[in-house]
Amino acid sequence: MLDPELLERITARRAELDELEEQLAKHLAEVGAERTNSPSLNVSSNGWLSSSPRNEPRPHPRLGRASDAQ
Repeated sequence: MLDPELLERITARRAELDELEEQLAKHLAEVGAERTNSPSLNVSSNGWLSSSPRNEPRPHPRLGRASDAQ
């Protein structure tokens, strides 16, 4: 038989994990809804990708121009 203290700790941890799971599921649903309801984000990124040169290096977001990173 399990020690009552250990059983209590396991039960408490499972409750914590259940709460975290609910929070993550809610956050994931919010992110999915935002992505679905923001077609302008998709259009903007698709337009940017189609207008960017294919063979030129892109600038690093923190380093500036691609030539600066070398």
